[in-house]
Amino acid sequence: MENAFDQLEDRVKKAAEVIKRLRHENKTLQDELGRKGKGVSAEETRRMEALGHEVKDLRAEREEIRRRIAKLVQVLDALDPEE
Repeated sequence: MENAFDQLEDRVKKAAEVIKRLRHENKTLQDELGRKGKGVSAEETRRMEALGHEVKDLRAEREEIRRRIAKLVQVLDALDPEE
């Protein structure tokens, strides 16, 4: 069971790192857009859409991880400390 928690912890850390990176990239792209004005290329639009989809997927994965952690916590809480 400890190994499962280690794996879960690693996945959560990796997801958090990816989210941080994507947020930074998103801010950088938004800053670029602000400097360039309305002249957004098709490639930039595709990149922003791809990043948006990736962020959406990562958020869904994060929620799934939260649900799984909550279930694991419930299992641990159900253990009688005297046993």
